[in-house]
Amino acid sequence: MLNENVVKEVLSTVTYPGFTKDIVTFGFVKAIEVSGDRVFVELDITSSAPEVAQQLRDEITKKLELKGAKEVVVNIHQPKMPRETSSRGKNLAPQVKNFVMISSGKGGVGKSTTTVNLAIATAMQGKKVGILDADIYGPNIPRMMGILGVQPEVVGNKVKPIETKYGVEVMSMGVLMEEGQSLIWRGAMIMKAVEQFLRDILWSDLDVLFIDMPPGTGDAQLTLAQSVPVTAGVTVTTPQMVSLDDSRRSLDMFKKLHIPIAGIVENMSGFICPSCQTESDIFGKGTAHEVALEYGTSVLGEIPIEPAIREGGDEGKPVVYFHPESETSKRYHKAANKLWHFIEKVNEEGGASNEMIQPTTPPGVSACSTPQQGGSHGGGGSCGCSH
Repeated sequence: MLNENVVKEVLSTVTYPGFTKDIVTFGFVKAIEVSGDRVFVELDITSSAPEVAQQLRDEITKKLELKGAKEVVVNIHQPKMPRETSSRGKNLAPQVKNFVMISSGKGGVGKSTTTVNLAIATAMQGKKVGILDADIYGPNIPRMMGILGVQPEVVGNKVKPIETKYGVEVMSMGVLMEEGQSLIWRGAMIMKAVEQFLRDILWSDLDVLFIDMPPGTGDAQLTLAQSVPVTAGVTVTTPQMVSLDDSRRSLDMFKKLHIPIAGIVENMSGFICPSCQTESDIFGKGTAHEVALEYGTSVLGEIPIEPAIREGGDEGKPVVYFHPESETSKRYHKAANKLWHFIEKVNEEGGASNEMIQPTTPPGVSACSTPQQGGSHGGGGSCGCSH
């Protein structure tokens, strides 16, 4: 006989398209009503794709009819479809609609962890997503995404990004070099590597490419901003004043490079006890709000310390995917949602542009020896933002 428990058991066998988890585990089932042989199911899913909704509707209807339902009504709520970008200027990867630069003033603040979880949360919301690990000196994304040792496929003279089970494409220096190998690169080599990651990788037609930058404000950031129109910049910090001082440099860099500032992610913002779920303020909390106000932006999320984050990073099991019920996961999803709304706003208002920061110095002439022209970094070259 049909009842709510039977229906929920059936729904727990319906896998969310593109993932390995079911719609009950993801928390997408919002209501179940059973009246005789009539069943009503309400879902709130993260994908905007109509084919995803139709696939779920068909599978749920078929499985419930096998259980004896004569009438099945599936009501599905979805977010809006992504808007087309209106960005302008030089773009080495034109098939990518939007670029998000994830930056930090210093290392060790959880920048790569933030990149991974924001990217997967965005993919779970129905967007086509990629991650470019441009942190040349510390490429940690392969470990965090569970693809250590996986070699990318070479097609002609280009490389295909690695497909992951999270619906996110990934490319990193970490999959092209031996584990534990160190890199000592000059500025010109870094700039060339960033350009190749954009031009010579066969990225799909992505809604958004998240780019995990090296810490600081130097050659890699300038080269990226000159190579593609960056739609949004995100700064990652911790609540301590020393970290916030470095974050100001990162936010100032976004302004000088004409990159729209989406906001700040405050990492290690409180500690959630795994036993009692009590949140304690051990490193400070909420201090990024004042800095955000200084730069006319907001805090996208205050991400607490939870053992599941560390375990997820070490074991290649990102918290937003493997612990969707956790407070940390919920905050990442909220931050990803805010970020996407910001991207849509930028595109509605004319899009991003890197026209003002293109290099104007003649080939072979150092930008450091010539007057700056054009925009804040019109001189181009490798002086970058670190001076």
